[in-house]
Amino acid sequence: MRAIQIVELSGPESALKLVDIPEPDGDGVVIDVRAAGVSFPEVLQTRGAYQLKPDLPFVPGSEVAGVVRRAGGGFEVGDRVAAFPMLGGFAEVAVAPAHFTFKLSDDLDFAQGAGLILNYHTAFFSLVTRGRLQAGETVLVHGAAGGVGTATLQVAKGLGARTIAVVSTDEKERVARAAGADEVVRADGFKDAVKALGGADLIVDPVGGDRFTDSLRSLRPEGRLVVVGFTGGSIPEVKVNRLLLNNIDVVGAGWGAYLGTRPELIGEVAAELDKLIAAGHVRPFVGARLPLEQASEALRLIDGRGATGKVVLEP
Repeated sequence: MRAIQIVELSGPESALKLVDIPEPDGDGVVIDVRAAGVSFPEVLQTRGAYQLKPDLPFVPGSEVAGVVRRAGGGFEVGDRVAAFPMLGGFAEVAVAPAHFTFKLSDDLDFAQGAGLILNYHTAFFSLVTRGRLQAGETVLVHGAAGGVGTATLQVAKGLGARTIAVVSTDEKERVARAAGADEVVRADGFKDAVKALGGADLIVDPVGGDRFTDSLRSLRPEGRLVVVGFTGGSIPEVKVNRLLLNNIDVVGAGWGAYLGTRPELIGEVAAELDKLIAAGHVRPFVGARLPLEQASEALRLIDGRGATGKVVLEP
């Protein structure tokens, strides 16, 4: 089969190679991959900077959508599924654990299915499990036109929240509004704009960097700032006296680490997302669909922060 391997740790420009390798035949659900999701962890893996460090060479790709080739775990051959194999997704065939595989709603195509697990499970986990979101609250979303950002906007709206999106360009504003943003503000000077809108009860931040302190200042009393990641590059620090003054929380949302202690969560969240899909609230926004041989370009889009929505490879 055709697959993409990371063959050296030199970054997305040169670390990837299109290869022909045997099909995987491990335990789990064997899937003919129709779309593979591309995410920031794969960018980090090309530099050896991600916590998961397989021996070289290896096939990256943590999420796929496709058709079941070999059944197991309650699935039948021919089922449309979305799955989280953790590795091996950038290929024509992948194997995923049955408990990380889910039937894909007919309301979503395969590219949307490839953007469902990592981004939307992270969004739900950040908003509900860690952020304690209540209907009627105001949610501020950084990086709102990206994969996690658009997912967070859709899930928050589906759960009855008012949403404010933080973006940097007109094109990203268009994407954020299509994903359900009630208000959109620019990243430069967002604090004053958010305060003028009444502040936020909950902030979801996958970006980090120098906007962190202004995020704290944008919270209402008893607000929560949920830290999802650091796509902005730098890891911010917090002066804890700011937490005291307004009784606010800074909360970590490490979805993958949490699954290590509560693996049943992925099934629980999948069931809640199915309800939001059926109600029309969740429709993953696919910003770029590229063939497998353009995997380097897909990673460069994400690395350069030029991606909107989900980037997918279609083998």
